[in-house]
Amino acid sequence: MTVFSVPDMTCGHCVKAITGAIAAIDPQAVVQVDLATHQVRVDAAVASDVALADALRDAGYESAVVHGTPSLGAG
Repeated sequence: MTVFSVPDMTCGHCVKAITGAIAAIDPQAVVQVDLATHQVRVDAAVASDVALADALRDAGYESAVVHGTPSLGAG
């Protein structure tokens, strides 16, 4: 599981955009969003941490990995 800090995530629209961006590259990923702490937890099925961060950036959000685990998926 990887935890991203997404400081510019501020509303429900942001949550929907972020979960959609992750689902677009890894439909089987389990995404948990904590809007209050600006954190997104992703248990990826196939996407690497780099691919997840790229998806967040492409959706318009800056992110940083707070905690990550090695990911075997393609990125």
